[in-house]
Amino acid sequence: MTTIAIVGAGPGLGAAVARRFGAEGFAVALVSRTQERLDQLAADLRAEGVTARGYAADVRDAESLTAALGRAAAELGTIEVLEYSPIPQREFLRPVLETTVDDLTAAVEFSVLGPVTAVQQVLPGMRSLGRGTFLFVNGGSGARPNPRVAGTSIAFAGESAYASMLHDVLAGENIHIGQLIIPGAIRPGHPTHDPAVLADTLWTIHSDRGEFRTFADQLDA
Repeated sequence: MTTIAIVGAGPGLGAAVARRFGAEGFAVALVSRTQERLDQLAADLRAEGVTARGYAADVRDAESLTAALGRAAAELGTIEVLEYSPIPQREFLRPVLETTVDDLTAAVEFSVLGPVTAVQQVLPGMRSLGRGTFLFVNGGSGARPNPRVAGTSIAFAGESAYASMLHDVLAGENIHIGQLIIPGAIRPGHPTHDPAVLADTLWTIHSDRGEFRTFADQLDA
């Protein structure tokens, strides 16, 4: 059995992705900061027949993220898919003229250094399998900078550039990199922004291995 690691797992999109990939036979490693919440989510998923386990880590702490992903691979199976979608913190969502150096440092740790840490940890396992997928999930500012949310606009741009370069250099190794841009909020019951719909989209990105960037919906003009 191989594993999907969901970095930033929670009861919304993360749980939906866990269910979607779990239905396809993947074990699920849930990664976020709070072990108690992860344990509850994992228990709920196991009750639905999904093999799932939680691993607490802070994406801004490279040592803890590396250790969590290492334990997940050892206990559940090699990580074939990694989805990176932690929710940005409030200080990343300030207007550009109110955004400080400290705010940007934190945002870059969150959205650039965190993904680099995760990729470096799981890429050897994907290479051993001869296949793999990295799924990066970003808001609309990942494709169009927004001065009202400067931290994510700047950090998501770096994440997007990193992911796009990975897409180009790893394609020949059967390792796919896909980015899903979700303009606006994730909303249950919405035709394009419902968590289950987005999870289906992420499954399609993984299975079809098409273009680098996919939009959940059109960006506002």
